[in-house]
Formats: sequence, structure tokens, C-alpha cells
Amino acid sequence: MTSTSTNGRPLALVTGASSGIGYELAQLFATDGYDLIITATTIEGLQHTAEVTRAAGAQVELVAADLTRFDGVEHLYSAIKGIGRPLAAAALNAGVGLGGYFVGGTELARELEMIQLNVVSQVHLTKRILPDMVAQGGGKLLYTASISGTMPTPYETVYGATKAFLISFAEAVKAEIKDSGVSITLLMPGQVDTPFWPRAGMTDNKLGVGEKADPAKVAKEGFEAMKDGRDRIVAGMMSSKFIGNVLNNVAPDTVKAKLHAADAEPGSGLKD
Repeated sequence: MTSTSTNGRPLALVTGASSGIGYELAQLFATDGYDLIITATTIEGLQHTAEVTRAAGAQVELVAADLTRFDGVEHLYSAIKGIGRPLAAAALNAGVGLGGYFVGGTELARELEMIQLNVVSQVHLTKRILPDMVAQGGGKLLYTASISGTMPTPYETVYGATKAFLISFAEAVKAEIKDSGVSITLLMPGQVDTPFWPRAGMTDNKLGVGEKADPAKVAKEGFEAMKDGRDRIVAGMMSSKFIGNVLNNVAPDTVKAKLHAADAEPGSGLKD
């Protein structure tokens, strides 16, 4: 990729772009007129994403980086800076899950690796790219969080806690930079039909069953919310009771009061 755009397209970063929501987000950026930096653990995993986004007219830079490692995040940031173009947007989507009993079930090593990716790398990469966006007076950040971060999550105890951290972190940073011209949006899916579930060991337990949302639909909802500068979007398919529980956890008290009042009304959609 050249250091300056030859076609006037803005530049976006997508982490975890090899599959699932990240793959869909990369396509959305490309068709919306962005050039791309896409990253995953291996270049091979990014080849298909690169093909479809280039077919949409995007210039695409592939970066292999293990974001569970400090030097992996630094390598990615060096690649971004080396392109010589400002980031107009970034979808910090890379993340993993892990299901099972905390006591006598899950492995500590995998939990710590998940914390490194879901928490530490998010803080690290944000610390690198956000000051550049603030300095240029604009930009858009989209974090893939989860509704699991809005309430305690037995059988995915550490995963839910990592997403709770991400939600709190993003909201706090957003408050600090509210006059900077940079927007921060939280994409908060429920269950989505991606490789997340087999990788997390959650295909045959309490958490990996039931209807899962189309990742293309979830990504589109998140992408549109980011473009609009919205604070968050609860995306995907889930029961109305579940939606009510989520809103009850994340909404301000004034909104909760209205939701509780509406809960008793026929057709409110907040109660099964």
C-alpha cells in the first residue's frame, strides 16, 4: 500500500479480521469507501478477507500480529505508522472466549491468555492509536464488547469479566475525550454464529446452544452505529426477556424507570 491514498479513500484498521464479525466489518469498511489495515495472528488467515475487500476497491495492508503479546501490539502499531496515513476509523474486534466451570474446569493459562487479548491488548492498542486520532481532531473507534459484560456470567466467568472491563474502559475514555471529535462505540452482541464457540469449547454446554445471530447482520448494526457516532448497540437475535435484562443493566436510571413502566403494557416487547 502506498503511503498516501491515490483515490481519496480514508484508512481503517480491523483487528481479528480473518473470520466472523471482523471479516464482515472489513467488507463493510471496504464497500463504504475505506482502505484497510487488517490483522490476525497469521497472514494466511487474512488472505480471503484481503481478496474480498480488494475486490470492493480497497487498498489493503495485511499485518500478522499476535496481540496477546506486548511486542505483537507494538508491531501492529509500527505497521500502522509506517503506512504514513492517519487512521480515520478502527474496529478493535479481536477477542476470544472460554467456557466451563471456573473451579475444576477451565485452564488458568487459557484464561490469562484471554485476559491478554480481550483486556490488555485493547488498552495497549487504544493507548497507541487514540492520541493520534485526538491530535488530528477526529476518528471513530468501534469496540466489539458483548452483552456478557453487562451482568455476571456463570460458566464463562472470566470472559464476561473481560467484556465488563472493556465496557467500563471504553465509557470512561469516551467521557475524557468527549470534546475531541473522536467517537467511541460499543458493539454488544449476544450469541453470534462464528468460530468463537468451538474455539471457546462452548458447542455442547449451557452457553453454546440456541439460536445464533448472523455475523453479517451484527457487523452491519455495529458499523452503522459507529458511523452515526452512537455510544453502543446491542446487536443480534435474543429473546425479548433477555433484551429487557440487558437494558436493565446498562441503561441510566431514568430510562430503566420508563422500561419498567412499559413492561406491563401489551406489546412492549420487554417481557416474554
